Amino acid sequence: MFGQEILSLVIWVPIVAGIAVLATGSDRNAPLARMLALAGALLGFIVAIPLLTGFDTATASMQFVEKKSWIPAFNVHYHLGVDGISMPLILLNSFTTLLVVIAGWDVIRDKVAQYMAAFLVMSGLINGAFAALDGILFYVFFEGMLIPLYLIVGVWGGPNRVYAAFKFFLYTLLGSLLMLVSLLYLYYQSGGSFDIQTWHRTTLGMTAQTFIFLSFLLAFGVKVPMWPVHTWLPDAHVEAPTGGSVVLAAITLKVGAYGFLRFMLPIVPDAAHELAWLVITLSLVAIAYIGLVALVQADMKKLIAYSSVAHMGFVTLGFFMFNPLGWEGGLVQMISHGFVSAALFLCIGVMYDRLHSRQIKDYGGLANRMPVFAALFMLFAMANAGLPATSGFVGEFMVIMAASKVNFWFAFVAATSLITGAAYTLWMYKRVVFGPVGNPQVEAMKDLNAREFLLLGVLALAVLGMGLYPKPFTDVMHVSVVELLAHVAHSKLP
Repeated sequence: MFGQEILSLVIWVPIVAGIAVLATGSDRNAPLARMLALAGALLGFIVAIPLLTGFDTATASMQFVEKKSWIPAFNVHYHLGVDGISMPLILLNSFTTLLVVIAGWDVIRDKVAQYMAAFLVMSGLINGAFAALDGILFYVFFEGMLIPLYLIVGVWGGPNRVYAAFKFFLYTLLGSLLMLVSLLYLYYQSGGSFDIQTWHRTTLGMTAQTFIFLSFLLAFGVKVPMWPVHTWLPDAHVEAPTGGSVVLAAITLKVGAYGFLRFMLPIVPDAAHELAWLVITLSLVAIAYIGLVALVQADMKKLIAYSSVAHMGFVTLGFFMFNPLGWEGGLVQMISHGFVSAALFLCIGVMYDRLHSRQIKDYGGLANRMPVFAALFMLFAMANAGLPATSGFVGEFMVIMAASKVNFWFAFVAATSLITGAAYTLWMYKRVVFGPVGNPQVEAMKDLNAREFLLLGVLALAVLGMGLYPKPFTDVMHVSVVELLAHVAHSKLP
């Protein structure tokens, strides 16, 4: 029975834990709130481990499936399941939530219970989106995760937090409304079913496919985010607290990319092939142009935010190469970006907690005062630049190779990110870490404490482990990718 309900545990354990943390009330009970949050996040990660240990890599079928009637009048089901595409993302989310709770342990002093509860509830909702096999269930989880993230940015963010939170919320909500229309259209065209796998087999005309493709592109493209609907992301990152930036970059962007594989490509494959040029163009612009935008940023958070847009451009580019190398490269890039972006935002948080500034010009000479931090920061900077033997290299290299099989110039433009990525990341690192100590406040900064070293050390192992031996990741996703690609290659025109 336990094995049949693992996905429900993965979803509801963090949500229930978040409610329990919220019940501790005021900041007088902050120590209890922190302990409950840590226990909930740790338990949420532990219950997700059987998804990996019990996963059968030899089949593309959905595993750990649960299905119960939810709204019988409209044939809506509480239907869950994972394959090699969604399972690693659930593990990444549960792992990141644990890191975020630990990262905010001493830093958050105001409304501690509410802060921790928001992350736990959001973790459960995101897991639900990755596991949902019913269209309405997915939509509920997909929209529900906006609420805690909106509160995290709007309550614990910086001076312009209200503007950033509203912009984030409106962009993502408006993008989702057309998706809801498409879900309802698919419901009627499939004979009254919200089952996503049934939609994969539903025959649609080219006009309907085109409309659904564009509505999904807007909904998921805003979440990725793709150029030119990316402008909410730098504002949200700059204003969000460190934990909010970590989850936003490491997890929520991946929900948008996941939607491409679960909805857009298998449901409307003919439109996807026909309009692939549009997504490829937008992806290449993100990779090449946004890298140049990152180069001129004075705020470290904004620089990493723009780099996220460029890195996620590799994901969408890989998906529309329509070959296994591109799809697996895009998925590997999603996981790697989760590790690297989380680590970089945590590094910026470490500096901000000491100096209360994100401006590059306010630093310099950190290697003299924080050598351990400087060494770890260097590893993550190199991974962000795509250095071989780090996770940042693997996914990008796979996508570039996949693009070279389709069109040399796609690969050429994508490969320019290896230059621009090194330029903006290492130039930032040089100005922050090397040189003489120019700021008296930097002179007083202390190196990593045990909690910070634990967080960054675990992520360093993940970045190096994935970079040196990515095979376990590709083995998990390979069969599911090949099966889905075969489906997408088949026309669904009437």
